[in-house]
Amino acid sequence: MTVKFNFPLTDLLNAHTQEGKLYHEFLRVPSMSAGLYILPAGGTDPQQPHNEDEMYYVISGKGKFFYDGQDVDVEAGSTLYVPKHIEHRFHSIEEDLQIIVFFAPAETA
Repeated sequence: MTVKFNFPLTDLLNAHTQEGKLYHEFLRVPSMSAGLYILPAGGTDPQQPHNEDEMYYVISGKGKFFYDGQDVDVEAGSTLYVPKHIEHRFHSIEEDLQIIVFFAPAETA
């Protein structure tokens, strides 16, 4: 089995737009999965705690991130880690957030 290893941002953005959802998964192997998550300014992050550990890398945008009872500011370059089962979400989104999300192991539905 050949696994794709190169994911240009322009390709991810195009695929995300074509799919029309907030989250576009672009990698899935047993040990991890990854996707592009885009939240519009003023939008709502509907996610719930996951059964997997998770990392976020904010490509662009500006807002806040709620993590287990506390808030932090996020912007381009922010990297966040969330252990499984911890309540978290993006909020107060001032500028469209483009986020790369990694789950380990791969996210379950």
